[in-house]
Amino acid sequence: MQETDLYAPVKAWLEDQGFEVKAEIGAADVVACREGEEPVIVELKTGFSLTLLQQAVARQRISDWVYVAVPRWKGKSGWRTFKANVGLCKRLGVGVMSVNLVDETVQVHADPAEFKPRKSKPRKGALLKEFDKRVGDPNKGGTKGSVVTAYQQEAERCLAFLVENGPAKGATVAQGAQAPKATNIMYNNHYGWFEKTGERGVYQASAAGQAHLNA
Repeated sequence: MQETDLYAPVKAWLEDQGFEVKAEIGAADVVACREGEEPVIVELKTGFSLTLLQQAVARQRISDWVYVAVPRWKGKSGWRTFKANVGLCKRLGVGVMSVNLVDETVQVHADPAEFKPRKSKPRKGALLKEFDKRVGDPNKGGTKGSVVTAYQQEAERCLAFLVENGPAKGATVAQGAQAPKATNIMYNNHYGWFEKTGERGVYQASAAGQAHLNA
């Protein structure tokens, strides 16, 4: 597959919209003009890449109507990747076309437009809540793998309290370990560190919990 394979379908689609289309005008792959309107610029690539996005952003110095055109995705994973890239292009104010090379059809997934992100109050609240509850800074930025969360830190405080003081009820652990969610943490036992004793509502450290503290 080559970029030139995308040109004929894109040109035909633009001509159907009443544009006069020419290729390789200046640095642009495709330029389409219609009387009284800004030119439409399309950058062709066989797949999304940083280079493609950089070229599209550079073309925005010439026109507000800049698109990228790439081949149609294949499979569910291809669609997920394509959809994520469309989202990125929207944030850059760049339009997106996909080309089906089998039947040479073109589909527009986004038109160029100024992007105004909608803030998510729940996500912001969750982020700030985790920030406030996290004790110290136990992780390194860019970590790929396990992350020490505020939840884990609270569970570790519960575990340390039980190891030091012996079996106890949730309310006692909550107060002594400064762990407001002690009862739920020990009941859910996400890490396998706790186990119930014969007495109702009383928990103790499990063998796995002992091993974690000794690690």
